[in-house]
Amino acid sequence: MVATVWLCPGQGAQKVGMGKDVAARFPAARDALQAIDDALGVPLSRVMFDGPEETLTQTHNAQPAILAHSAAVFAVVGPAVNGAAAAAGHSLGEYSAYVTAAALTAPAAAKLVRRRGELMHDAGKARPGTMAAVLGLATVEVEAACRDASTASSVVVAANLNAPDQTVISGDPDAVTRAGEGCKTRGAKRVIPLKVSGAFHSPLMAPAAQALRAALDAAPFADPKFPVVANATAQPVTGAGDARRLLAEQLTAPVRWVACMERAAALAGAGARFIEIGPGSVLAGLLKRIVPGANVVSLGTADEVAKFLEAA
Repeated sequence: MVATVWLCPGQGAQKVGMGKDVAARFPAARDALQAIDDALGVPLSRVMFDGPEETLTQTHNAQPAILAHSAAVFAVVGPAVNGAAAAAGHSLGEYSAYVTAAALTAPAAAKLVRRRGELMHDAGKARPGTMAAVLGLATVEVEAACRDASTASSVVVAANLNAPDQTVISGDPDAVTRAGEGCKTRGAKRVIPLKVSGAFHSPLMAPAAQALRAALDAAPFADPKFPVVANATAQPVTGAGDARRLLAEQLTAPVRWVACMERAAALAGAGARFIEIGPGSVLAGLLKRIVPGANVVSLGTADEVAKFLEAA
């Protein structure tokens, strides 16, 4: 039996029309989306399908929308997959990963992620921050540039360690600017400002993390049926208590995606297949750079799902 690792995307993967064709073709997907709409008390699926884009991209909508798309695809393909060895999700995708491991129901996860988005947005308004992607520079050099650019009152950190030569920095706007210039001096090919509502995965999110803990403590978690690799530690999580704790820590800790993929590959063993569920194929692209030769497929559209099921 081939061991499987579920991969679940994070914010930025959303787009108007997401999940619409999957829901139209597969009743299980449609039911999953309806259950999330009912739990949230808002027609999230309508925003996913029809926009408008400015509404979908709001943090408190984008985050549960991406989770909902992942959950809808999983509702269709999950029953056809045996031998799951691990799961991992990028930032909010970690909640989707816990859905695949039956630690959270999709409606409960959607409620948590919507609350997370609200808290992150509020923290961003209280202390405005920003983020930028650094391309073509080793993470250790990016981290050095961040240390040099930070002061007692203005901080910047390496927030998303996405690939060996792709790191997102996050923090106070002036510090992010200084760090970006420092990265260019160190040889970065490009520094790209990101359109975000706050400095995610940085110390600026501390107020959001504190409030999120209460929501996580009240959420109906079960122990995962298989390990979920945590963003904050790149270690496998097998207990509900650790899941709650690390999801709260995740808001202020870096997403250690390179180490997460290396750990997931080790857990699954040689010949494992990775299945990305939800919008886009960003995680598949990153995986190929982190684990050369990895067997990965992205399932986001109805045609992709149907082709997968035919071969399963």
